[in-house]
Parts: sequence; structure tokens; C-alpha cells
Amino acid sequence: MNKPLRRIAIFCGLLVLALLIRDNWLQYVKADSLKEDPDNRRVLIARYATPRGDIIVDGKAITGHAETTSGDFKYKRTYKDGAMWAPVTGFVSQSYGANQLESIEDGILTGNDDRLFFRNTLDMLTGKAKEGGNVVTTLNAAAQKAAYDGLKKQGGKGAVAAIEPSTGKILALSSYPSYDPSTIAGGSDSDAEAWKKLDKKNNPDDPMLNRALREVYPPGSTFKVVTAAAALENGLYTSADEKTDTPLPWTMPGTTTQLKNEGNIPCKNATLRVALQYSCNTVYGKIGSDLGNEKMLAEAKKFGFTDEQFTPVRSSAPVFSDDMNQSQTALSSIGQYNTAATPLQMAMVASAVANNGTLMKPYMVDSLQAPNLDTLEKTEPEKMSEPLSAENAQILQSMMETVVKDGTGKNAQISGATVGGKTGTAQQGENNSKNPYAWFISYAKVGDSAPVAVAVVIQDDDAVRENISGGGLAAPIAKSVMEAVIDSKK
Repeated sequence: MNKPLRRIAIFCGLLVLALLIRDNWLQYVKADSLKEDPDNRRVLIARYATPRGDIIVDGKAITGHAETTSGDFKYKRTYKDGAMWAPVTGFVSQSYGANQLESIEDGILTGNDDRLFFRNTLDMLTGKAKEGGNVVTTLNAAAQKAAYDGLKKQGGKGAVAAIEPSTGKILALSSYPSYDPSTIAGGSDSDAEAWKKLDKKNNPDDPMLNRALREVYPPGSTFKVVTAAAALENGLYTSADEKTDTPLPWTMPGTTTQLKNEGNIPCKNATLRVALQYSCNTVYGKIGSDLGNEKMLAEAKKFGFTDEQFTPVRSSAPVFSDDMNQSQTALSSIGQYNTAATPLQMAMVASAVANNGTLMKPYMVDSLQAPNLDTLEKTEPEKMSEPLSAENAQILQSMMETVVKDGTGKNAQISGATVGGKTGTAQQGENNSKNPYAWFISYAKVGDSAPVAVAVVIQDDDAVRENISGGGLAAPIAKSVMEAVIDSKK
């Protein structure tokens, strides 16, 4: 070969080599980033070319699909009772992406998960269209309906979280006001208009906010359950009926400020039981002050405070500070000052007490299914912590049951079941200028088992202030949720 031809051959070889390197770079190194590029319309077209798998509750799909009449995308998502289930499902939209379960389990629902590779390959060889798998939840449809209907009837804003104490299964997760994900699932002008109306900038009610998981509220007196647990676990008091060392009035350490109780209630040296029954701020504030920030924080952490939860949808981290003096710790120990919690977190508190001191990790996905309904993954219950000994949990159960039988939680009584609970009214706004939050946390026992623990929070800015109480607004909703769970197990 003469010299010019040799040079041309080498040059052509280098061009082929460069092409191969570039091709491999695109196919293997850049494949994932190109696939996830929001400007890659081919990926989006493929995503909506086949029906999406479903999210399942009690064996029935709460999602579906419909064929679109225009555009590049063949299918769009539909929802049954979308507003009721939005805090569970989230949304998937041709225009606005996805969130919550629709996003987290997108691989299963679209059929693109690696665990479906061999099935997809077989379907491709046989000419069968690709199908999405299913996400089977732990939710209880009757409990969810009771929660949503209760919040809707009450009006205002609010949330409900319900858990099965023995496993950590989430049975209800409701937020109000809510929205219907079907209205934003497509790419039409009407979807764009619906999205605009849901934007927090245009809608102060913020219906897309998942208040059960993402909003933290001061828990008010419901946090006294945690403080009572800390008193028992640290040996400050050893029984529910031992008198506490609590003068009346009581001035917070390092201040000239007396901690006030609501009304003329029997709080002087009250027992833990009586103090929970009447919700004595002085008793539980002094307990927090006597134990100190370090011990209170340690007990709060055992219940899940300061940590995010992944259900698998992320739940915001509840707050209990680590740098407080005695008076600040006193206020935090009655659920005020910096203390804040999601409804899920407070349901976890009630759940741990009901489960004899063992807190199970909360979760809402029971299993993932292939399109042929084979199980790909199954969630097993997992112990998270032990905030209380079984003995102390049973003492606290007896105290919470007194609250419902003879105290502020009478509206949660259920015939044929033993109910334990704690009401709460938490301050809102500077100098308590806004209407307070109304809380109720509870559990129900039937025989020796406790099938459900519930937390409810209500924020009603239009209500008459004197009519706002956890027992009046939140307890009836908790009762209906607990009844729904009990009835579904009969």
C-alpha cells in the first residue's frame, strides 16, 4: 500500500474508532441522564404509550387510565375518589411530572423497573404490549373515607393519620382541603388552568399540601403523653396514681412567669392520671423541667421526634430542641415553644403506647406486583424502637383510657371497645393571636388487641374561639376512623 492510501486508511480507522467510542459513551455512560432528560420527548411518549399499572386498596384499584383524544401521548392517568386518595397516591401528569407514590414507584407502575426486564423482553419477542405493575397499599378504604368525610364536614383545614400498632401499617392518611389529581393528569388547557388554581400563590388553602405527612404543628397537650412516658421511664414517678410534687401556682425556673392551667382544675400535686385527665399544664411542664432537656429529648427521639420517616413517601421531621433551658423545656413538654409534629408522628406516639411500648416503623406499601400479579417485593413489619417498657406502657394506657372515660376525650367513646386518648389545643400565631389547633390522639382496643391508633388535627380559622377543643372538633373524627377499622375486621 502506498503512503497516501495508508494515511487515508488510518484516518478512516480513527473516524470509525471515534464513532464507536461516541456510540458507547451515549449508550452506556450517558444513557440514564438522556433517559431522564425532561426535554427528551421520545421518553415521555414511550412512558404514556401504554396503560399505567394501578395503586390498590383493599384489593381494588383506586387509579385507572383513559385514552387521550389528541397530542403525542396515548394514555393519561385517572383517579377514583381522587381528592380522598390524593395524600396517598400523589399525582402523575403529562405536563407536571409526578409526586408521592406515583413518583416513588414509577418504575413498577410504568413497567420499566429492572425486576420486570425478563418479562418485558419476553413480551417484546411475543409481540405483547408492555404493561405496568401494581402497588398494593396497606390502606383501609373505610377508615380513609371516615377520615376524609370527617375533615370535609368539619371544614377548615386538617389531617388524619391512622396506624395499625402491631405492624406499623398505615390505615388512613387524609388531608383537607384536597384536590383531584385527575384534573391535572393530561396536557390540555383545562389541565393547565386546574394546575394554576392549585398553586399556593393563587390558592391560600394550599390543597396540594399533604398535611398528614409534610406539615408540622405544635402538638399542644397531646405531647403530654410523651412527657408522661419520660416521667415513668426515668423513674421520676412510678405509678399513675402517685401524687406529683407540683405546687399551684408554679413559676417556671429562671423566670417570674407562672405557667397557667385552663380553668379551675385540680392540678395541685395531682397524680399523673388526674393531670392527664384534666390536662394540667403545671404538672407536665414541671415534669419536663425536672427531667431536663437531655432526658426529655432522649424520650422524644425514641418516639421518632427529630427524624424524617419514609413511608415510602417522606414525612417531615418533628421538632424537639436540644438547647433549651428549664423553662423552655417546661413549655416544650406541654407541646408548645419549639415542639412541632406531623399527624403521622402523633399517631406513632399513640401507636407505641397501644402496642405495649414497642413502636413499629410506619409504612403504606404492602407489596409490589408484576403485571401478572406475581409479588416482586413484600414489606415486612419492622420494629423501630421501644419508647416504653411494657409495664410503663400499660400504666400510660390506663391513664389515656381515663381521659376518654372520665376526662376531656369522652366524644371518642366506642361501644364494645376500650379507647384511650389525649386531647390537645395548641396555640397558633404570635401571642396566641390566631385560633388554636385542635388535636386528638387515640387508640382503640378490642379484647387484647389494639387494631388502630389515630391522630387528628383541625385548624379552623373561622370557628368561634371558645368552641375550639380537641375533644369537641377532633375526637369525633378519630372515633369514626377507629369504628371503621373495627367494623372492617368483624
